[in-house]
Amino acid sequence: MTATTEHDLESLQRRVRRILILGQVMSGIGMGATLSMGAILASRLSGSEAWSGMAATMSTLGAALAAVPLARLASRSGRRISLFTGALLASSGAVITIVSTMVAFFPLLLVGLALIGVGMAVNLQSRFAATDIANDTTRSRDLSLVVWATTVGAVSGPNLVTPGEQLGGFLGLPELSGPFVFTLAAQALAAIVYFVGLRPDPLLLAQQLARDPSSAGAQSLGPRFDNVVVARTAIISIALSHATMVAVMAMTPVHLVNHGASLAIVGFTISLHIAGMYALAPVFGILSDRIGRIPTILVGQVILLASLLVTGFGSENETAVVIGLVLLGLGWSAATVAGSTLLSESTIIEKRAARQGVSDLVMSGSGAAGGALAGVVLAFLGYSGLSFVALALVAGVVVRVVLTRQSSVENTVGVTEPITYDI
Repeated sequence: MTATTEHDLESLQRRVRRILILGQVMSGIGMGATLSMGAILASRLSGSEAWSGMAATMSTLGAALAAVPLARLASRSGRRISLFTGALLASSGAVITIVSTMVAFFPLLLVGLALIGVGMAVNLQSRFAATDIANDTTRSRDLSLVVWATTVGAVSGPNLVTPGEQLGGFLGLPELSGPFVFTLAAQALAAIVYFVGLRPDPLLLAQQLARDPSSAGAQSLGPRFDNVVVARTAIISIALSHATMVAVMAMTPVHLVNHGASLAIVGFTISLHIAGMYALAPVFGILSDRIGRIPTILVGQVILLASLLVTGFGSENETAVVIGLVLLGLGWSAATVAGSTLLSESTIIEKRAARQGVSDLVMSGSGAAGGALAGVVLAFLGYSGLSFVALALVAGVVVRVVLTRQSSVENTVGVTEPITYDI
């Protein structure tokens, strides 16, 4: 099938969106079913609780290391092959993790968890795939719907731990390794969904249309010239917003437990935070399409500011912390949805996938750094101090956005008419 009219593109975009949402749900289920088990397995196989944090570290590292290679693969061979390869690698990570529990070899577990983390890179790239052939008026909404699909996996995945253990027992697998069977199956199904469903490939089609600017619908697929300044602003906004979210979120369970909160309260707080991150993403997608990408990024910073003030001044109040964490998720959602859309439509199609990969790498790296440094800040300044220190990250985004050099008058979707910059 070759999309030759705007109607063809709209029809294909609806199909691409459905495929990406389905793949995102499957991948999310696989990730959600095993992340908590990874920390416990790391502790048991290493013989020390000090190594339990390596589960999240290796998963994040796997996502970061895979971001650029998967993006380069997408540039050469399309989204279909890139997403298929990433999901397949995540599936193989589940196999390696199960084997590591059978042979009780801790280093092999770390390798498996890193490969499972590639699934996170696939999730991030999926949101960008939703923008390849989207038009200006719905691009942010389409991206946000793929982000929203993560909610399904985030909510249902953890509930598969007990059934996974039962399945593992039936299969004769070691204790705690059963849930990784769901990861194996879910990621394998996601790989099949991407490989079969993304035909024709949206990125390759967009590249083809870009070579023929007179073709129907080509004008709505992105800029004819690169705007590096705006693209960098988008990357910085995404990365610093993510670092803010991770830094405060990662330390919230520690703070609550240290102040006598039950594990039920901790779980409830994090669940509401995750809901804030993903469940209302379409609202911010629609807002971004209507008022512009940059204004929506600033809306996200205002929400993050409110979150940090609530957790900073209300750190001793459980209700205030819960409210602050919900706002933290909402602010992240607004900034990520609008920033990701801004990055896509300020970059020419030939460079788009590669630059998106760099953005994902910077985003994952910023999150890892934020989480690591948050522990140090918490130890010296406490939870309220951490919240106030994180205000500097919000200020950094606001300053960057305000000082971004505009090349001409901003259009209705919040993207300037780009001029050429060297990258």
